[in-house]
Amino acid sequence: MIDMDLKGMGVALVTPFREDDSVDFEALQRLVEYQVQNGTDYLVVLGTTAETPTLAEEEKAEIVRRTVAQVRRRIPLVLGVSGNCTREVVRKLEQSDFCGIDGILSVVPYYNKPSQEGIYRHYKAIAEATPKPLILYNVPGRTGVNMTAETALRIARECEHVVAVKEASGNIVQIDSILKNKPRHFKVISGDDSLTFPLIALGAAGVISVIGNALPAEFGRMVRLALSGDYESARVIHARLVELFELLAVDGNPAGVKCLLHLTGYIENKLRLPLVPARLPTGEKIRDALQRLSIK
Repeated sequence: MIDMDLKGMGVALVTPFREDDSVDFEALQRLVEYQVQNGTDYLVVLGTTAETPTLAEEEKAEIVRRTVAQVRRRIPLVLGVSGNCTREVVRKLEQSDFCGIDGILSVVPYYNKPSQEGIYRHYKAIAEATPKPLILYNVPGRTGVNMTAETALRIARECEHVVAVKEASGNIVQIDSILKNKPRHFKVISGDDSLTFPLIALGAAGVISVIGNALPAEFGRMVRLALSGDYESARVIHARLVELFELLAVDGNPAGVKCLLHLTGYIENKLRLPLVPARLPTGEKIRDALQRLSIK
């Protein structure tokens, strides 16, 4: 089994769609190969960026099957398994075939707005349901509730299979508290491309990236330079990409990165409702920013 050290640039893979709303499996396989060939350290399949809530169960299974077959163990694969019913997440973890999957990413339960005790018990239950390494995912802007540093650290200390947290709260003070007080084995992963450089400087292990779908070589180089301690070189790349970081968020994720991938020729600019493509003015700004980077 591939060592899941989770250091470097993971990429939260998009799901390409055709104009008829079907999954574009051929584009997906091309995109996966592009990631492998351009230095992505691991892939996250069926996460937020994949528009997972809009996918049927048979589509999810086929996406996983094809991605596992395409990767061929060349890099680790992390699978998103989440939900706001703990019993159902446990059932999925206990009954699913995770052949070719190296780790699990699971978001804080959404909509229910559980207490910190509820979040702790949720993760304790699902950690006991799988032998796979488990990554916590804190993104309060989407879930409606923040997992505090105290709760993340409690889970990290008490749940053997919990190995990391993807932190997308945007709260530097909270993330720094986790970094300062975490167990040695536990890693903190940036969930925001724009904060990756400063978080690595504080001790984060890397990022699960959105922009990496389209620019894996460029953004991956920034991550590796920062992790090696070459902050000045990393800062230069970070500064060049800041405009794109901001533009990709204007109309939400994954609308921005799908526009960018379309401009670079990898996928159709198609999302599934209730999500819609980036607005034309945003797309024009993304195109102009890409041209200024001289990346084709």
